Amino acid sequence: MTTPLVEAEGLVKRFGDLVAVAGIDVRVEAGEAFGFLGPNGAGKTSTMRMIACVSPPSAGRLRVLGMDPLRDGPRIRARLGVVHQEDTLDLELTVRENLLIFGRYFSLPRPVIRARADELLAFVQLTDRADDRVDALSGGMRRRLAIARALINEPELLLLDEPTTGLDPQARHLVWDRLHELKATGTTLVLTTHYMDEAEQLCDRLVIMDGGRIVAEGSPRDLIERHVGREVVDLRFTDDTERDAALTRIGTDGVRAEVLPRRLVAYTDDGDRLVAGLGTAGLHPAAMVVRRAGLEDVFLTLTGRSLEE
Repeated sequence: MTTPLVEAEGLVKRFGDLVAVAGIDVRVEAGEAFGFLGPNGAGKTSTMRMIACVSPPSAGRLRVLGMDPLRDGPRIRARLGVVHQEDTLDLELTVRENLLIFGRYFSLPRPVIRARADELLAFVQLTDRADDRVDALSGGMRRRLAIARALINEPELLLLDEPTTGLDPQARHLVWDRLHELKATGTTLVLTTHYMDEAEQLCDRLVIMDGGRIVAEGSPRDLIERHVGREVVDLRFTDDTERDAALTRIGTDGVRAEVLPRRLVAYTDDGDRLVAGLGTAGLHPAAMVVRRAGLEDVFLTLTGRSLEE
């Protein structure tokens, strides 16, 4: 087996009495796209900061690019690319200047930096804005520039924290296209995201974290089939009495359902059969939707629907 680019065993991060990461195991192979999902406070960002060698682990074992972040942090960071969630671009510089100056941090020769800057501007479709100041760019353009800047040192491992937060749909899809291209050329991606469709689009494998622990791991499709099923039936009723009668009916078929006020969310491999069974029993919801199960259903099943701040 090849050496993983990221390998964590029993990884812990504490902040005083707060345990942000509570002993997780993670393995990221070369060339894959790996995702961390979870509600706010789940420990995703703390884990990413340890992988990025900017926050030391409190306990456990961590290897990044085969090295120990505590001893080899500078060597690891020289081979990483990092796209932060917050905007860290220099707004008063031009698009090209942001790349040229950042390249100097890696002690790259100026001709090499200029050549890579031109290639990366073309890659993220910003060549025509190369001489514009960053503060004139849209949010989507800034995000693409941040990705280009993170690639200036040709990293083996690219870390992306919420790469498309706040972008409109067109900008999100353009960023996804660029990330798909990077993966196709062998760049390993590790990302956090709140967007379930983003995780399904980009990730070969992912973990879902909750309370600092990993509660599920696998490919998006495996997780959906294991925890939800092929289809979701969302049923709404005029009162809870009708809802409870429907719950009793579908329970006889062994279908798992989540009970909400005047509503049932049922997880099944055959949504049409479930709906037909309700009709036969004389039960007619006020509204219903049958749809393909997705990663969001897994997320809500494992982490709950209550809002965490």
